[in-house]
Amino acid sequence: MKKAIVVGATGGTGAVIVSELVKRGIPTIAFGRSRQKLEELASGLGNPAHLSLATGDALRSDDIAASAKDTDVLFHSANVPYNEMASKLIPLGESIMEAAERLSLKIVVIDGIYPYGRRQMDRVTEEHPKQPHTKKGKVRLAFEQMIFSDRWKKARPMIVRLPDYYGPTANQASYLGGTLDAIAAGKMAFFVGNMKTPREYVYLPDAANMIVELAGRDHAYGQNWNIPGSDIISGREIVRIAQQASGTNKPVVALGKVGLSLLGLFVPVMKEVVEMLYLTEEPLRLSGEKYKRQIGAIPATKHEVGIAVTIRELQKKK
Repeated sequence: MKKAIVVGATGGTGAVIVSELVKRGIPTIAFGRSRQKLEELASGLGNPAHLSLATGDALRSDDIAASAKDTDVLFHSANVPYNEMASKLIPLGESIMEAAERLSLKIVVIDGIYPYGRRQMDRVTEEHPKQPHTKKGKVRLAFEQMIFSDRWKKARPMIVRLPDYYGPTANQASYLGGTLDAIAAGKMAFFVGNMKTPREYVYLPDAANMIVELAGRDHAYGQNWNIPGSDIISGREIVRIAQQASGTNKPVVALGKVGLSLLGLFVPVMKEVVEMLYLTEEPLRLSGEKYKRQIGAIPATKHEVGIAVTIRELQKKK
């Protein structure tokens, strides 16, 4: 990888991918809509000389192509709100693929686990059937089919799939982002789903390490790759670790179907989460065997460490 561009650079996954690229000394372009947020990102990384900033609209392939000149790898980490997924996800992906096609780029697409549908194996491999039963799962599957479509002759994509995640850069797009942010601020927090069932989460710096490692391997393109977390953990344990790290103990309320529906009257995106609650009741856990076999060891920060670091970093930002 000679030079990279990260589209959606100020988002939860985008920011940590930029950080990993910069740490490795790879010349990087951070692309986003807000110059102010891009400058804050660069400042947080110490304004490294090999990081440049570009503003534009990811829905405009011309904006991306103009900013991506002289790069060889494009990271697509831009996302859309749950309540806009059906109308905007595929147009956004097409815009980015069109730019990559024009410039003959390798493209690393960051995605989630929704296309798998209900789990049909204990550890879900990349060969798990894709039989989504939710609206968002079906949209995500159509998105994958567009990414790997024969219409692209010069762009070389891969898709990396993350479970839910947390870390200092995580935001409201992640189930845990808002929970940990509220705990760090000493406020009452909400937790999506029941707090008893252990689920899989990946610490974002670990995910970025694996994603950038894959991006540098030529053979990794044209495939799906799972990015697993270090271990499963219950909501109760997450809250215990977070509250201990923050020194606070305000209430944390678990949100089920009724709670999310009521909250959705005021915050539309929360209403859209209801159909995904099956993942909190029948957790899906990713297999990392393919990554270990073809790439190497999986970085696995213990949740006790990752959650505590996240809380401390969030408190520094307040």
